[in-house]
Amino acid sequence: METKPPLPPFTLETAKAKVQAAEDAWNTRDPKRVASAYTPDSQWRNRSEFLSGREEIALFLQRKWDKELDYRLKKELWSFTENRISVRFEYEWHDEAGQWYRSHGNEQWEFADNGLMQRREASINDVLIQESERKFRWERT
Repeated sequence: METKPPLPPFTLETAKAKVQAAEDAWNTRDPKRVASAYTPDSQWRNRSEFLSGREEIALFLQRKWDKELDYRLKKELWSFTENRISVRFEYEWHDEAGQWYRSHGNEQWEFADNGLMQRREASINDVLIQESERKFRWERT
């Protein structure tokens, strides 16, 4: 059976580790890697889009990162129970014209016993920012 540790039921330590693992994966901007953390029949709500399954999730993420250039994300554990985690997040990106945005919101995650996410609900708002207002920078190699 496919597993994605840490597994529920979560403790404070394992919930924080799960959030950090998600942040690290999303910052790779690799749709297949990110989609592999979800059950094959995972259900998503992302803004006003409803997705079902890894294939739809990977296609969605590819479209997202084709539009949201130089994407950089930070996640923070908000709360957790046995198999659920709530996260607040912020990410920054720019469009093809060079306009920067800070997107922020909340996610609710529900996990299967094997540690794969079976449900994700995301509410997200976008704010126009100047490049000089960016919080999240990284060195290019």
